[in-house]
Amino acid sequence: MDAAVHTGASPLTSVSELRSFVRQTVEKTPVTDIHTHLYPPDSPQLLFGIDELLSYHYLIAEALRVSDLPYETFWELPRRKQADFIWATLFVNRSPVSEACRGVLTTLAGLGLDVSRRDLEGYRTALADLSITEYVDRVLAVANVRYVVMTNDPFDPTERAYWLSAGRGARDPRFLAALRLDPLLLAWPRVVPQLVVAGYRVRTGETGLDAQTLGEIRRFLADWIERLEPVYLAVSLPPEFAYPDHSGKEEAIRTQLIEEAVLPSARQYGLPLALMIGVKRQVNPALRVAGDGVGKAAISAVEHLCASFPENKFMVTMLSRENQHELAVVARKFRNLLPFGCWWFLNNPSLVTEITRMRMELLGTSFVPQHSDARVLDQLIYKWAHARAIIAEVLSHQYELLLATGWQPTRSEVERDVEALLGGYFWEFTGRRPGADRQDAR
Repeated sequence: MDAAVHTGASPLTSVSELRSFVRQTVEKTPVTDIHTHLYPPDSPQLLFGIDELLSYHYLIAEALRVSDLPYETFWELPRRKQADFIWATLFVNRSPVSEACRGVLTTLAGLGLDVSRRDLEGYRTALADLSITEYVDRVLAVANVRYVVMTNDPFDPTERAYWLSAGRGARDPRFLAALRLDPLLLAWPRVVPQLVVAGYRVRTGETGLDAQTLGEIRRFLADWIERLEPVYLAVSLPPEFAYPDHSGKEEAIRTQLIEEAVLPSARQYGLPLALMIGVKRQVNPALRVAGDGVGKAAISAVEHLCASFPENKFMVTMLSRENQHELAVVARKFRNLLPFGCWWFLNNPSLVTEITRMRMELLGTSFVPQHSDARVLDQLIYKWAHARAIIAEVLSHQYELLLATGWQPTRSEVERDVEALLGGYFWEFTGRRPGADRQDAR
């Protein structure tokens, strides 16, 4: 029996037919955005709207770079005035050719606004009457995003108060949690007083953490895992991150926390640990939230973690371009490693194309090509419009290479592969899907 008949799908035999079908399939397939900095619609921390879009830190750094305005003067401006300044500097006085600027225009166009008018006040007025519920629904529909995974920090006072008061039944099922561990792993012992106030019997020690403290940290993690029901645990790490690391007291404590608290908790609840490696914090402190940089990291830390803890799963994204090939090679060697996204300074079409193609050549479809990293709700529109175009182009190219050998992809195979790239493989890797009962190892 012919393979196409057997599978119930007809083959795609021409390049034009293939490209058209891939593009249409990528556009229509809903995505799971596996890493964002968004918040639930009823949270006071959710950012949305044109002024937040324009005053995002990507655009702040770009605008202040070409302006004589003192940094402190900019920070003293109210948000609306900051947006006015950035619009005038980057969209009126210059052509908005950068990826961050183009993203604003893609977003406005996606919301049905005429970018040829260059009318900032008009854009504000056009969206002003939408309720937050309507705004969220509209953005998710335009971006064709089914789920967003947030970044949730129980050490943040505002967020902690929200989660302690929010009822589980009232949660928007499209907004999924990820438990952020940065303060725990990067700011010990400064978080000790917060843990004590919250009722956990932890203490610092001269030679490391004692059994009681480690047990209480595991209890803290268990409490917040039960409360948030996160998809994974996560931490953002500097380029100097090493594992194991006993070079100093802080480094030794971080190694102990990973080995004796975080990874056992992750195994118990069947949760991956996401490592985002490569941020150099505050290389220019005057830029505040826009002042971070990038550094090349050592991939050996990832290798050691994957090899030492085969029962744990690790998701890794790295900020430096120079780390990308080595990360993909390591992923070939460890099935408990999932490379994901083109993060922050890598979120430029030329780099996303290069990295996605390289990953696909090495890993097939067993990776996550992109996540939005959105801090402003509206960014979902441009991040996914731009990412889908690249994913469709890279996948089409790889299928064309198959056609040249005589292999003819079928429509159902294309749909399967696209679904995997836009969230399916992520859910396969994590072993869970929204709404499914959690399978604990307890």
